[in-house]
This record gives sequence, structure tokens and C-alpha cells, in this order.
Amino acid sequence: MMIKADKILENRMRRALARQGYRLVKSRVRDPRAIDFGRYYIVDPDTNGIVAGGGHIRMTLPDVERWATAAQ
Repeated sequence: MMIKADKILENRMRRALARQGYRLVKSRVRDPRAIDFGRYYIVDPDTNGIVAGGGHIRMTLPDVERWATAAQ
């Protein structure tokens, strides 16, 4: 279950990435035992391709925050 602070951070990261021309996508997997449950991907909306978080890298919200602030 997502706590309020996590939802606030998620929304903040969505806005920050939108300003940079990216989109934040959360994994749709609902099985808590799945490897990508609750993980995030950064997507280029023009190509619909995964920029970060794909393959063997599984991004959490703190990972997304580090990526978004390093990209600025």
C-alpha cells in the first residue's frame, strides 16, 4: 500500500520528468511477488521507448528522483 509521502514524491517526479520531456510510468503488475511489482520506468513519449528502468534495472522512487535530478 502506498503511503501519502510516496504518492507526493511520485506526483512530484511525474511533474519534474514532464518538464524534461519524459513520462513516468509505474509497473502495472499487481502480484507483490513479481520482480517488477511497484517499479517505475522513464519513457520518452515521442518514441514510446523506455529511457531508464528497463531491462535488468528496476527503478524505485528514490532511483527515479536521482535520475531526474542528475538529468537537469
